[in-house]
Parts: sequence; structure tokens; C-alpha cells
Amino acid sequence: MAEVKKNKKRNIILIAISLIILIALITAKKTGLIGKTESTRISTEDVERRSITEKIAASGKIQPEKEILIAPDASGEIVGLYVKEGDSVKSGQLLLKINPDIYESNVEKSRAMLNSAKANLANARARLSQSDAQMAKADADFKRSHNLHKKEVISDADYESAKSQFDVTKAQVEAAKESVEASRYSVKNSEAAVKEAENNLRKTAVFAPIDGTVSKLSKELGERVSGASQFSGGTEVMRIANLNNMEVQVDVGENDIVRVHLYDTALIEVDAYLGRKFKGIVTQIANSANTTLGTTDQVTNFKVRIRMLASSYSDLMDANNPNLSPFRPGMSASVEILTKYVSNVLTVAIPAVTTREDTSSYRSSKKSYSNKKKESKANNNDEVQEYVFVYKENKVFLRKVKTGIQNDDYFEIIEGLEEGDEVVVAPYRAISKKLKNKQPVEKVKKENLFDGDE
Repeated sequence: MAEVKKNKKRNIILIAISLIILIALITAKKTGLIGKTESTRISTEDVERRSITEKIAASGKIQPEKEILIAPDASGEIVGLYVKEGDSVKSGQLLLKINPDIYESNVEKSRAMLNSAKANLANARARLSQSDAQMAKADADFKRSHNLHKKEVISDADYESAKSQFDVTKAQVEAAKESVEASRYSVKNSEAAVKEAENNLRKTAVFAPIDGTVSKLSKELGERVSGASQFSGGTEVMRIANLNNMEVQVDVGENDIVRVHLYDTALIEVDAYLGRKFKGIVTQIANSANTTLGTTDQVTNFKVRIRMLASSYSDLMDANNPNLSPFRPGMSASVEILTKYVSNVLTVAIPAVTTREDTSSYRSSKKSYSNKKKESKANNNDEVQEYVFVYKENKVFLRKVKTGIQNDDYFEIIEGLEEGDEVVVAPYRAISKKLKNKQPVEKVKKENLFDGDE
């Protein structure tokens, strides 16, 4: 009996302990001490209206808009060099002189040949005059012999002799005429040779074709140069440039070139003038690509020329030398081409937009999706679907959107969102890979996100 009471008491104690443990577990679960699933931390921003300017960044070198290569047409030694690098020159100013001795000799030879041809022409004309006189006599003799032969005054032999003399004289006249014509052509040929020799002599003196500045001097006094020919352009001696009008020549990638248009505005930064932005305008876009072999693949770029507007750097001009540009050919420059502008449009931060068609290609940085979107547009790829995660009541909802242009920080939203919608902007890895539709999340300030989620 005592044993039964003892067992009953022990069972009551065990049941009481079990109830206490069960109550403790329920309490702990309700209070979150155990069994709590840690939600993903995210940071959000509201959809707002902004103005967006789409930009294309590129880099290149400053060059004069107009630069002429000076290469003499004559070959020989430079015996006169009348400018130095940096000198200002006027159109028609003498720049250099090639040794003219050989060319002067050629002029004298061609003139002598012309005089000889003229003398031959005079002799040919004299012979023609003589032949004409002989022809007149032969013609008269033949007519007389013809009349006498009709009257049977002279024999057939005398008549044939007169006729033969007439024919010979006539042939001599024709030959004399041909000789005069040939001599005339010889004179013209000699005159052309004289003109060519004189022209070649004039080419030994090289004059400035435009007003400008000697931007580069490649040869020195006493050096020899080769003249231009049908196979080569001749030896470059110097370059003359109009430094009043400068441009930046940049390479734009094939994915971006379709968005660049003539007369687009550009902002230019020059390494030599840090902190300054100069204005420019697109004046030329290459039709053909420049393909270069990169480290891993070919890089296809298009040359774009951007004129630097003088009004944006007028304060840098030297009042004492207004023709001297503050920029030097070859200076490095960075350019932002402003291709499109929209105002008062819905926008979201670039990191908020992601794609969901291929999880293996997601990127964690905001720049990577931006570049991917550019490539998709350039290739007319309509398969890329763009999404954002809209935050509402501690959950995120996947929503399809359509974006427009972009700048460095924001996408234009054409459809899919409304002003005031709260979208997830961080962490990038969660947006691109981890977040699911209707997933519970914990909203925190961006600076409080776990480093691991970044």
C-alpha cells in the first residue's frame, strides 16, 4: 500500500515537471527565445520624381580641329628653316626652303630644249615656204605642159616628166607641213617641260597654307627630305594647327554609340585643370569601327569628335596672346556625353532593379546590372525582364517594371510603380539572388545592414 502511494506521488511530480517544461517552452516560443526564424534585413527608398540626364563616359586626347601636315613635294636638303615649334604663322608665310640647285638646273635644261624646239619650228616653217614656192612653179609648169601636150607640141615623155615633178613637189609640200606640225608639238611639249621644271623649282619653297601655330616640328636645318609621290606622301617636316578651335577625340563602345547623336552636349574634364568642367558639342561620329585586340577579346569602338566651346574657358585665355589656346595637343581628357534628358519622372535607385530570367548571371553591384541593361538595349534583346521588390507590411513583393533612361544613380520608371512606393535598394546580393515574392523581411537603415549581406 505504501509502495502504491509512493508511485502515485512520483507520477504526480513527473507530470507537474512536464507541465512546467511545456509551459516554459510555449512561453519561450511566444517570446521568441527559441524557434525564431531570422528574417532578411533590407533597406528601402521611396519612389520619387526626379530629373535624369543620361550620360556616356569616355576618355581621349585633345587635338586641334584643324591640323595640317606639312610635307614638301620637292626632295633634297633643307637649306632654310624659318620657323620653330610654337611660332604663329600667317597663310602664305615662308616656312622652309629645299636646296634648289638641281631644280634650277632642270629649268635651264628645259628652257634650252624649248629654244631648240622653237628653232626647229622656224626651220620647218622656212622649208614649208620654200616648198610652197616650188609647188607654185611645178604647178605652172605642169599646166603649161598639159596644154602643150594637148596640142601635140611636146612629147608624152616631156608631159610625164612635168607631171612627175608636180607630184614630187606636192609630196614635199605635204611633208613640210607635217614637219611644221611636229615641230609645233615639240614646242608645246618643251613649254610644258619648262612649266613643270619651274613648278618643281617653286616647290623648293614651302609656304604656310593657313593661319595657325607650328604645333610640331619634325626636321631640322640640314636634314634631307623626300618629296611626295604617287606612292608616298613625302617626309613630314612640321604640322600647323589652328589652336583656337580644339576638340577631344574619344572612343565610344559599340553598346553606347547608338545613343550618341550629333550636337549632343558634353562635359569635359582635363587633367591639367582639375576641378574644372568645360562644355563641348559632338561634331562628328565615325561610321566605321576601330577594332583593337584587347587582353581577352576584340574591343570595338567608334571615334567621336567633340568640339570644345571657347566660351567655357574664356577666362583661361591669355589676353596678350589671344591665339594661344590654354590646351595643348595630346592632353588627356575625360568626357561625359549628355545623350538624353527627362524631367519630373518616377525614379528608383539603380540597385533596386534586377532580373529574374537567369539566376546564374546576377551581379551584386549596381553598375553591373546597369551595364547589362545597356547591352540588352544595344542588342534589341526583349527577353530581359526587369523587376523590383516593393516593401509593404514587413514583406516584399516582386513587381515587374519597365525602365527608361538612367544616370549614375537612378533609373527612370516608365511603368510598374507609383510615386511613394517603397522599394528595396539593399543589400545587392539579396535583391539579385535571395529575396522571394511575399518573403518576410526586416527593414533597417542601410548603415545597420549586416556586412555579410553587402
